[in-house]
Amino acid sequence: MAMAASSRMWASRAAAYLRISTLPRAFSTVMKDLKYADTHEWVKVDGDSAIVGITDHAQDHLGDVVYVELPEVGISVSQGNNFGAVESVKATSDINSPVSGEVVEVNEKLSGEPGLVNASPYDKGWIIKVKLSDSGELNSLMDDEKYSKFCEEEDNH
Repeated sequence: MAMAASSRMWASRAAAYLRISTLPRAFSTVMKDLKYADTHEWVKVDGDSAIVGITDHAQDHLGDVVYVELPEVGISVSQGNNFGAVESVKATSDINSPVSGEVVEVNEKLSGEPGLVNASPYDKGWIIKVKLSDSGELNSLMDDEKYSKFCEEEDNH
C-alpha cells in the first residue's frame, strides 16, 4: 500500500515539474471576445494587430505539447495557411493562421516552455502577433458561441 502511495506521489511531483495536469477535464474553455477558426486557432484583435494561438479544445485533444515550431518575425501569413506546428506526445499538428498579415512577434517562451500552450492557451501560451492586412477577414471567423457549438458537434462525430 505504501508503495502505491509513493508511486502516486512521485507521479504527481513529476507532473507538477513538467507542468502537466493530473486532473481530468470535463470541458474545454472558450473565451468571449475572441474569434475562432474551424482549425482551432483563436484571434484576439487589438487595433490593427492580432494575437494568435491554439484553442483550449485543440491543446486538450493534442495532449502534452513538447515542441512548438515558430515562424520568423517579418514573414507574411495568409488566412487559412500554415505558419508553424505543435508537436505533442500524441501527434504533430499544423498551426494555420486565422488572419492575414505580417508576423511582428513570436512567443519565444514557447521554445523553452512549450507546455505553456497546455497550461495557458489563451494567455501565456499565445503563439504569434500579427499586423493585420485585412481586418475584414475577421467576419469569416466564429464567435465564442458558434465555436462552442462547432466543438460539440465535432466531438459528437
